[in-house]
Amino acid sequence: MEPLEKETKSKPSVRARADAIKPFRCKNLIAVIENPTDVRNIGTVIRNVNAMGVEKVYVVDVRGDLPDDWQVLRDDKAVSKTSVSAVKWTIVKRFDNTDACFDYLEAKGFVSIVTSPHVKGKTSIYLDEGDYTVHPKLAVWFGSEAIGISDRAVERSAMCVSIPMFGMIESLNLGTSSGIVLYEVAKQRRAYQSRFTWRNQRGERETPLPTVMAPSK
Repeated sequence: MEPLEKETKSKPSVRARADAIKPFRCKNLIAVIENPTDVRNIGTVIRNVNAMGVEKVYVVDVRGDLPDDWQVLRDDKAVSKTSVSAVKWTIVKRFDNTDACFDYLEAKGFVSIVTSPHVKGKTSIYLDEGDYTVHPKLAVWFGSEAIGISDRAVERSAMCVSIPMFGMIESLNLGTSSGIVLYEVAKQRRAYQSRFTWRNQRGERETPLPTVMAPSK
């Protein structure tokens, strides 16, 4: 088979896949990685984001390790390898610091929750206790591998979410924790989107969403 024939046959397959998954992507759901210490872990999170149907990834890059133009980093072998090429299909935006990212998100109407255990002075729930459909625009923050989420991110967030753990070790790596959390959040929001679409098709009015993030009852 000639190279041109191979290319012609592959393009419809990619387009068909993109069209097939489009209805299942979670609109207005963003994963935020705050100050990651290893660029390769960004690729792992991007892979999870793409697999779970999350819309975008934001990266708070305090040290300036990443280029402002994400197209440049898409050619990085480490990121491409750990993301299994998901970086090519994922929208990523970089920020210089935590406040800049929060300012941008809040200006766009997003509510933020952070993933962190044992947070005092803040509404804190286990992952399975939350209702992640109560706000139409949601950003889920993940802290660095070394020190976790920052105090500033906790301060500006609506609430904290943690993964229940029952072993002697109460920690998970960034790739694992982001996969677990995003699975639950995306599952709930995908189910809500499905009900919303079904009601619109029937001409029924959907009940407006509350504007405050809250635990499920």
